[in-house]
Amino acid sequence: MARARLRDLGITTGALPPGALNAITDVAGVKVGVATLIRDAPHVVRTGVTAIWPRGEEIWQEYCFAGIHSFNGNGEMTGIPWIAEQGLLGAPICITNTWSVGVVRDAISAAALKAGATQNFHLPVAAETYDGWLSESEQFPVTTALAIAAIEAATDGPVPEGNVGGGTGMICHEFKGGTGTASRVVDGFTVGALVQANYGARDLLRVDGVPVGRMIGPEVVPSHRVAPREAGSIIVVLATDAPLLPIQCQRLARRATTGLAWVGGIGGNGSGDIFIAFSTGNTVRQGDTLSDVRMVAPEAMTNLFQAAAEATEEAILNAICAAETMTGREGRVVHALPHDLLVKAMEAYRR
Repeated sequence: MARARLRDLGITTGALPPGALNAITDVAGVKVGVATLIRDAPHVVRTGVTAIWPRGEEIWQEYCFAGIHSFNGNGEMTGIPWIAEQGLLGAPICITNTWSVGVVRDAISAAALKAGATQNFHLPVAAETYDGWLSESEQFPVTTALAIAAIEAATDGPVPEGNVGGGTGMICHEFKGGTGTASRVVDGFTVGALVQANYGARDLLRVDGVPVGRMIGPEVVPSHRVAPREAGSIIVVLATDAPLLPIQCQRLARRATTGLAWVGGIGGNGSGDIFIAFSTGNTVRQGDTLSDVRMVAPEAMTNLFQAAAEATEEAILNAICAAETMTGREGRVVHALPHDLLVKAMEAYRR
């Protein structure tokens, strides 16, 4: 049975209302699929792939505007130079573990060919965070077939969270982390976030400003920490139906930094904190020589910035709340955040 999300525990963050699912799939047309790989032989594997479709298979010919922001660049997201140059996204986005980003990138290209996409080449977006503390990822367990399974499993309903997909073996603020999502509605538009959270020190974790990480320290819930305190990474995918141009998508992607900071992320030297935002509010069709596009007025961007920050914050907290305690390679254990202790900590601050 799935663990509770943040709001299921009676805890809310931010000021803006969430969408119906409180997920990135609240943005019309966006779909998410996961493929999870957990096994103990011949190697201990705790990994997977998460796929995010900006729209259906028409994305191969009907592109979205997109923008990238690297808060700290000790990580990998393929396709960045072309998005920075052209500002267009024409394929699903996938997230996996560090050792498998190449095969997953190639799998997106294979999916394009399988779908009959007519482009001569593809430069898809595949991103990663490192799950090697729990999983023998150096054995390259992720295959093209697994990645395509995630791509083909995508739906527009509730999004699985915690120990699923690319987030299966991830750790966040020295608790079990993984995949999380949330959304916000403002000015008639929706902004959704999906994160793969694998970063952070325990003592920096905050929930709605409450220093939960210090209140539930390693003496209460054991920590796995053996690496430098800033080690780890986070990938954030932001989606919106607001009609944005590429530079506006880039500006929106930057605001994931605010949500990350609210939870306690500092972008340490060893962290790969890379964010992508796309807009479904405009369509650029392959082969057209002229495209009619719209844009949100600059003065109206502030509310979207707040929505992006709030959705990112809650998506990270949902990833932590949904994740379950996991035992991995060499018998290593990463503990889940106990919900009762979280609620007790919040009540101590009268939240």
